[in-house]
Amino acid sequence: MTTWTAPAVDRQSEPMTGDERAMLEGWLDWHRLTLLSKCAGLTAGQLKKAAVEPSNLTLLGLVRHMAEVERSWFRTRSAGQDVGMLFCSEANPDGDFDDVEDADAESDFGTFRAEVGLARQAAAGLPLEHEFATSRVPAISLRWVYLHMIEEYARHNGHADFLRERLDGVTGD
Repeated sequence: MTTWTAPAVDRQSEPMTGDERAMLEGWLDWHRLTLLSKCAGLTAGQLKKAAVEPSNLTLLGLVRHMAEVERSWFRTRSAGQDVGMLFCSEANPDGDFDDVEDADAESDFGTFRAEVGLARQAAAGLPLEHEFATSRVPAISLRWVYLHMIEEYARHNGHADFLRERLDGVTGD
């Protein structure tokens, strides 16, 4: 039996020119692939290891969290799709981060990739000016969602940098 490892990623450079939508989508895609590149070549066991004590944060937890966030912001909120949560629930709001010990890393990576594709589809037909409301904010635009997602990935990719370096010494952007 072979041990599954996170696949290599062909990450292109972030965009330097283009219209607003192309820049937002390009930067978001660059950050999505950056997270996956931080995981490339690691085994499921390594991906589940909390390597920066005292935090319980893991690379697999980050992948699961970002799948959840992609679904929430693009599909549920922006596009109004009635899809449930992936790993979290009202009773377990941090299931994406916390429930990694028995998680299937290969399946969770597939879920992440699927959610990215579905998020792209959900946003494709909406203008950047499209607005929706949440229970706390009366109007949020799709443009804001793109900016927020870029920021969220950038923050978590910084976490992934530390985790990866502690796991096997690999560094890089």
